[in-house]
Amino acid sequence: MCRLFGMSSAPRRTRATFWLLDAPDSLEYQSHRMPDGTGLGWYAAGGGAQLRKAPLAAYEDRDFAEEAREVESTTFLAHIRFASTGGLEARNTHPFEQEGRLFAHNGVIEGLDLLDAELAGDRSLVRGDTDSERFFALVTRETRARGGDVAAGIVHAARWVARNLPLYALNVILTAPDGMWALRYPDTHKLYVLARAAGGRHGDRHLDHSGTAGRMRVHSRDLAGAPSVVVASERMDDNPDWRLMEPGELLHVGPDLAVASRTVLPEEPAHRLRTADLRPEAAASQQAA
Repeated sequence: MCRLFGMSSAPRRTRATFWLLDAPDSLEYQSHRMPDGTGLGWYAAGGGAQLRKAPLAAYEDRDFAEEAREVESTTFLAHIRFASTGGLEARNTHPFEQEGRLFAHNGVIEGLDLLDAELAGDRSLVRGDTDSERFFALVTRETRARGGDVAAGIVHAARWVARNLPLYALNVILTAPDGMWALRYPDTHKLYVLARAAGGRHGDRHLDHSGTAGRMRVHSRDLAGAPSVVVASERMDDNPDWRLMEPGELLHVGPDLAVASRTVLPEEPAHRLRTADLRPEAAASQQAA
């Protein structure tokens, strides 16, 4: 299953070090459970979106993913991909960038011919083949149509998909230089949020998060003295304040780290997919790894 990680320390720029594939797996295990892509997104001091990502298939060199990368930003977005739609190419590797925002997704959307028809001319925003980037294009269009209101863009795009397309899961994180948004829909996959005070639970600790499967690790000494908000597809430390987002919940972290959330999709998808309904490769990508 894809791993999502988003973090904001806005308005403060902080340094964080990311390892996107840190598991000491055996070679045999690696060959069967190797992710299909790793990616990291952040923002330069001037606000420009930065991306570092690579497709990684089974049996391939994983130096890129094991390499520690230290970057400075107000918001960060990391993703480890297990492919369901689209080939193993850089253009299909998350995060994606559109109009200065970054986006990553965990789940499966089908009926892509209908989604392409709905996008019409805005299909030009999509450079790859994934359902994720197509959904991001719909969010971008709806955000633009609503004067730059990202939350409204996400809500309108997600409601259209929920009404019209076969849907397995739509867990997303979207970042801008001064904000972060997350949606969990429906209850297929988990998505957690942690509002972390400076120094964490004990008031004097740097951030050191690691997924239970060892797939992703994040370290930041700066966050010993600065607050942050983290959204992730699993609890990444033993802090008891991790909260599981509700199905249909949209979360927004503002430029001052104020957290607001509301349920925007209380109903089930009109065409909900179960694991047995998915293509074999899509089903395999959605299993816990």
